[in-house]
Amino acid sequence: MRQPTVQTIRNPVLPGSHPDPSALRVGDDFYLATSTFEWHPGVRLHHSRDLVHWRPLGGVLDTTRLLDLTGCPDSGGVWAPNLTYAEGLFHLVFSNVSTYAGGFTDSPNLLTTAPSVHGPWSDPVPLHARGFDTSLFHDGPDSWLLNLVHDWRPGHGGSAGLEATRYDRSARRLVGDPVPITLPPQAGWIEGPNLYRHAGWYYLLTADGGTGYDHQVTVARSRALAGPYERDPRGPLVTARHHPDLPLQKAGHGSLVATEDGQWYLAYLVARPEGRRGPCVLGRETALAPVTWTPDGWPRVPTGLPALEVPGPVAVDGGDDCGDDVVGVEDDEADGFDQPVLGPQWSTLRRPAAPDWLSLTDRPSHLRLRGGRSPRSLTGSSLVGRRVTSANGAFEVSVEYRPRSFQHLAGITAYYNTRNWYFLYVTADDEGRAVLRVAGCDRGVLSVDEAGGVPLGEVRRLRLGLDLRGPDLRFRYSTDDGWNPVGPLLDATVLSDEHAEVFESGQIRSLGFTGAFVGMWAWDLTGGGLPADFDEAAWHAAGGGASRRHGH
Repeated sequence: MRQPTVQTIRNPVLPGSHPDPSALRVGDDFYLATSTFEWHPGVRLHHSRDLVHWRPLGGVLDTTRLLDLTGCPDSGGVWAPNLTYAEGLFHLVFSNVSTYAGGFTDSPNLLTTAPSVHGPWSDPVPLHARGFDTSLFHDGPDSWLLNLVHDWRPGHGGSAGLEATRYDRSARRLVGDPVPITLPPQAGWIEGPNLYRHAGWYYLLTADGGTGYDHQVTVARSRALAGPYERDPRGPLVTARHHPDLPLQKAGHGSLVATEDGQWYLAYLVARPEGRRGPCVLGRETALAPVTWTPDGWPRVPTGLPALEVPGPVAVDGGDDCGDDVVGVEDDEADGFDQPVLGPQWSTLRRPAAPDWLSLTDRPSHLRLRGGRSPRSLTGSSLVGRRVTSANGAFEVSVEYRPRSFQHLAGITAYYNTRNWYFLYVTADDEGRAVLRVAGCDRGVLSVDEAGGVPLGEVRRLRLGLDLRGPDLRFRYSTDDGWNPVGPLLDATVLSDEHAEVFESGQIRSLGFTGAFVGMWAWDLTGGGLPADFDEAAWHAAGGGASRRHGH
């Protein structure tokens, strides 16, 4: 006879840059959709059957038809996607933010649908651009689009509150005028609205306190969809704002999901800083928390605090069909590029993987990148990266490259955005001889370690590596004679959310939303697209957290 068991959920369930989780259950399947900003494919999806083990499905918006990020600013692009299901269709709402600086936010909101999470996804339908953090709420035959209303006027705080607009599912368009949502008094700036109906009440989940260390998930309820809403008298559903020593910080931006037998969970974002409320190199990650309902009808996270381990849903032994071939999110991961398409762990910068600059077939079992534009360009970069998922880890890859001038560069990068990155690369000196060098960019200030370059002679295939140890980063290389360090010890916190944020006169110049990536990068500043071949890319985690499995 099978006995009920409770597995342990280990947070973050999605380590590395996986913020703004939108949780959904359809039948026996759970899904998490997360923000991707300037990275293709847009909107990462993960799948689970038990909320404990998660399998990456890759990105939904994988073509320019579905998502055009040309000219997208750092930390612009896809903000806060929302995944729902109604009448046999998955509905994905997302913003494609092209401007957020100087008090303005240009955030067209779009909707695409599909009969399966695997597609095919329909041509995106424009909804409106009145604000961001849109979500769909399906209330029986009716659907409503919720969003923050952005207010550009100086002195108005940036937000004019929340609104709801009726959405016609059959016509795939908004109808009628938006309805203001009457919020609790002194609600202030709130964003990330998600609406639910339970036991005769409308429950409004919101993200309060900004996206930093004062972040929190709050809940309010009303008998009417548009309010007036009253806040839970106990306070936030979850937050770490008054607990700076917790390992998980910045808890906020949540969504609710229930198992088939009525066990509720909150998906929300967290961050793991370096030191006490220090810089967050890993970005904002996804965590889960169990939710119970009080007798008077309020949802509650038992402690109200983010936790590294929480109980998973009650299950029956043998009910989880995860196999032994499950790959750990933070465990060792290697890719020999033997498949015709990139694996779900990889992302590309501002443009989809396409034959005009990337190939997995030109040279079998290799990734060929044709050199792209400079690192400050907002279009045409040739960078393939993966999220850093552990504060301690290593990335290695083999490269073959024949540069002809100092304008040809190819190698590995630890990357945050156009203004903050490190690069270990093969190039040519002024005499055309191959050399290995290190470059970096810190808040837009470029540096090149020309004095520390390594002449490569006739070597054409070498292994490049980098090691992350908390706040420290160091590059290394091998030409089959063992590993050798190259370049100085580097400050890994340059690759953090906090370091990327820039404010001038109290206004946003640059945001830091993405977390750090590592990957392969090729430049050709002549515009000729000189190719570089990469092989056996491997990520090794070292003490970055509890071992996890994901997949089924």
